[in-house]
Order: sequence, then C-alpha cells, then structure tokens
Amino acid sequence: MKIVVLVKQVPDTGDERRLDPASGRLDRSAGTVVLDEINERALEAALSYKDSHKDTSVTVLSMGPEGANGALRTCLAMGADAAVHVVDDGLAGADLVRTSVVLAAAVTRLDFDLVIAGNESTDGRGGVVPAMVAAHLGVPMLGSLSSVDIDASQVSGEQGTEYGSASLRASLPAIISVTEGFAEGRFPSFKGIMTAKKKPLTKVPLSELGIDPAAFDQVGRSSVLSTQERPARVAGTKIIDAGEAGVELAEFLASRRLI
Repeated sequence: MKIVVLVKQVPDTGDERRLDPASGRLDRSAGTVVLDEINERALEAALSYKDSHKDTSVTVLSMGPEGANGALRTCLAMGADAAVHVVDDGLAGADLVRTSVVLAAAVTRLDFDLVIAGNESTDGRGGVVPAMVAAHLGVPMLGSLSSVDIDASQVSGEQGTEYGSASLRASLPAIISVTEGFAEGRFPSFKGIMTAKKKPLTKVPLSELGIDPAAFDQVGRSSVLSTQERPARVAGTKIIDAGEAGVELAEFLASRRLI
C-alpha cells in the first residue's frame, strides 16, 4: 500500500493573525508556524494502518515556501517514510485552484493507492482542496470522515451529516479527508526524531512536475484588490437602568439595524 498524506505548515492558532497590507496575503512571518493539527490527524490515519501493515509506505507532500520543510521534518519524526516539498517562487500567493493543480501533479509523480488529507486547513479554511485534487486525478473522494477503514482494495468510513452519519466506501485508488473527530497525531519519539534526519526529503520545482510555467500563469487565480487594517476596538455603550433602559436598548439596536 502506498499512501500519500497532504500536509501544510500554518501560523499557530494561538498567535494573532494578520494580512500583509502590501500583498493582501496572510503574513506568515507574524508569528510561529507549525504543522497544521488537522494534518497530524491525517498522518495518524496513515501511520495507524502502517502499524499493522509493515509493507505500507507513507509519503508526506507539501507545497509551500522554503520554511515549510520544518513541518515535513515533524512528519518524518512522527513515522512517515519520506517527504516531498514542492517549492517554487512561481507559487507565491497560489490560491485554491493553483494549489490543487500542483498537488495533483505531484501526487501523480509519486504513484499512490490512497491520498489522505485534513478536511480544511486552519489558515485558509477553504475545505475544497482534497476534492479538487481528486477531480484532477479522476479518482473517488470520501470527504470529512470521522473514522476510516482501509484494506487492499478499498477504503470506507463514517461521515457526519446534519441528520446523523453516512457510511461511505470507494475502491482504490482514492482520496479521503479526515475531521477533528479522528484520533490525534502521535508524538514523535526520540528515535523517530533521530531517524528523521536520515529519511529522504525531496524538493521539487514546478519544472519537474510537467507543468509549463508559462501555461501555469494562464491558470485562473484569485487576487486581493485592497486590504484594510481591522479597526481598534472601542469602548462599548453602557445603559444604566433608570426606568428607560428598555427603550434605550431598543433604540441602540435599531440604530444598528439589529432589530
């Protein structure tokens, strides 16, 4: 079994996030960057299967700037066998469409039976990249699974719905995404940290994915036209009940079109 896990390095959710006013993009230098927690759960799904199927190979794949190799090293320390880092100056500011095109090309290059991803990243929160990659690859997609069962020919799992849960199943090759209902990622052991230094981490530019940079520039992209700093918080309005508090509250809400 060959499993590819899509991972991403994101700003720590404990830090304040901000946009770069000049570019309109997320300022990734404003705080600590970490492996996205939902990707840890996706990797755990792969490693749990590998624990009982020793012939399984687990490769983590990420697209991002040079610094994103820190997240990949974390994955290798957790137990992944190899890592691939798609890094290219031409990918700066890539949106969901461009990201899915590149990831699909990279997955094809790796040869796979199953791709596992988180259902949505904690920075962009688009929640559509796994499905878009599946569409590019022409393989079935099982999204937002809270449990998963993998065997040699198919994958199945439970998906929470508004009215309960649904049991899903697809033949391999396939792509699945997991939710926060899945098991947390394991902690890297000391042995894992040491052996991670010897595991392969391959950097891949766009040119090696069979993507023509000139043609890639024609792929539709979203762009930020303007940005504005969030206004500073101001003191709230206090209403002291002297017999007219109800009227004052109603007027306050009405002035803001809240009633």
